[in-house]
Amino acid sequence: MLSYPVNKISTPDDQINVLQLSDLHLSTPVAASTDSHSHCDEAASCQRSFEKVLQQALSEDMRCDLIIVTGDLVNQVESTIYDYIFQVLQATHIPFACIAGNHDVTDENGKDLPFFQRELVARPADSRLLSRHVIEAEHWQLLLLDSSVTGEVAGEVTSADIDWLCNRLSTCHKPALIALHHHLIPVDSNWIDTHMAKNTESFWQHMAPFEHLQVIISGHTHQEQVRQRQGVTVYSTPSTCYQFMPYEDDFAHDKGGRPGYRWLQLANNGKVASWVERLDT
Repeated sequence: MLSYPVNKISTPDDQINVLQLSDLHLSTPVAASTDSHSHCDEAASCQRSFEKVLQQALSEDMRCDLIIVTGDLVNQVESTIYDYIFQVLQATHIPFACIAGNHDVTDENGKDLPFFQRELVARPADSRLLSRHVIEAEHWQLLLLDSSVTGEVAGEVTSADIDWLCNRLSTCHKPALIALHHHLIPVDSNWIDTHMAKNTESFWQHMAPFEHLQVIISGHTHQEQVRQRQGVTVYSTPSTCYQFMPYEDDFAHDKGGRPGYRWLQLANNGKVASWVERLDT
């Protein structure tokens, strides 16, 4: 069995192929023998698409060295759901790491109500979700942050997080990737941008001296975007379940958007290639 969490990655060619999964939104696991009525059920749909995404990604002609799950693993905080997710990921025999999103520390009561009428209940994060965690490779450092705030939808990169990043980037000059749940650059959807990470301007000011910070990956927005700031490439990534309509000021599902995942190839010369794949219909 793989030891968790992974702290070091080594590959034959010193290139790291990272599979990013995000926003699984799983509920209590549904047995495979459950009858076809469950196909109409969102819980079963999210579980099924997570399993299919993982199967499709790992059947590609692409070596996978590391799986990073960038938050919102669950739709309600229950240890049995994490048990299932970790069991599925362990079965791949590929090193993996998971960080918290808002749904991992906040339950929403009244999901049938409009969002602003729901009650947000703070919940403690599962102990397996990582915070300020380093994964080292020969030519890269991967820095995982917990941007979640208990009882809130929006996140935060705290002053302590920024201090930790500055210390790490000052003492290790390998090319760096930061992974977290909440986005750090607006995606031009007003409703979700009100729930992005707080303290972002302080974050960007403190990151400015570190030219070896190459990449930031996040989830939360349920959509694919690529942006640049201060020489850093910033990727947002689709959900393995349902998608949000991009560039909409009001909440809207992208009903035509298929579940997706992101690949990142971290080359031994510090270069990055990245792209999104969608689940085959």
